[in-house]
Amino acid sequence: MASRGINKVILIGNLGADPEVRYTQNSTAIANLSVATSETWKDKQSGEQREQTEWHRVVCYRRLAEIAGEYLRKGSKVYIEGRLQTRKWQGQDGKDNYTTEIVCNDMQMLDGRGGQGGQGGQGGFAPPQGGQANQGGFGGGQQGGQANQGGYGGGQQSGQGNQGGFGGGQQGGQQGGKPTGGQSNQGSQGGFGGQQGSQGNQAPQPQPLAPDPDFDDDIPF
Repeated sequence: MASRGINKVILIGNLGADPEVRYTQNSTAIANLSVATSETWKDKQSGEQREQTEWHRVVCYRRLAEIAGEYLRKGSKVYIEGRLQTRKWQGQDGKDNYTTEIVCNDMQMLDGRGGQGGQGGQGGFAPPQGGQANQGGFGGGQQGGQANQGGYGGGQQSGQGNQGGFGGGQQGGQQGGKPTGGQSNQGSQGGFGGQQGSQGNQAPQPQPLAPDPDFDDDIPF
């Protein structure tokens, strides 16, 4: 029983020239690519960095060939997956020649289409037109200078977002305790924001009692 062999090639490299695309008589697209892979190492004797470049001949057919001709250019970085194949052809002198090349089965562009791709989003979504993203809470404030951090933002038109509490005041509040003051540039911090007070509520201070006119301060002996 004959065992099945494996013929698979994987390359990650850069194109040394623009793809050469041609069409057969039955309109089948064929693209020839020249892909370079580089290997670097440090010379033990001299300590210098060495580099060796290997060139690979890759051929693509049909739709892959059309994509390569449309989007790939010299210097493009690509991922190639395919198999080795040796073909025979005759030169102008009538002699037989043999060429070993990689027949591409899968190709991925690693640096954008046509080398014009920028950088994609990393690990998240960009917030639309926001100065800063909300952190650790649910941002509910409108027209705030900064996003809410660590709480539930409910204030409107505050200079800074609520931090560490529940912002319920409009146009800012005071700091600490249970402030009711408003129209401040800073949002409520560590408490519950009230509405439109000038200063926070303070505990009432006792007033001195009026002296009793019938009280005799002489001490009897």
